[in-house]
Amino acid sequence: MRDALSETFAALADPTRRAMLARLAEGQANVTELAEPFLNRMSLPAVTKHLKVLERAGLVTKTPDAQRRSCHLNAEALKEAADWMSTYREFWEASFDRLDDYLKSVTSQVNQPNQGNSKNDV
Repeated sequence: MRDALSETFAALADPTRRAMLARLAEGQANVTELAEPFLNRMSLPAVTKHLKVLERAGLVTKTPDAQRRSCHLNAEALKEAADWMSTYREFWEASFDRLDDYLKSVTSQVNQPNQGNSKNDV
């Protein structure tokens, strides 16, 4: 059994599913509306499988709406992934800050004229 974070990242690994989430970030949509941009390269059952992966990861919820099923983005599930990644973002930002400081110190040393190497010293 996989944990929720693994399910989230597995769901986000596919560009079709990320596109579906991007569409749902604009507002709810029914399955047909979500499938429309993808039907030129995949079948409706394939799109439905992608939606099931998103549902299993908790990223999308479907609610019955008369004859249609409305899909909604569950942003809370994305928050857990964002929180996990923020730790590593902080690590890389600190690393880049240290690199920046080092490069500034090396650049200032290179740009300073040599001390004690004037023509009169020869």
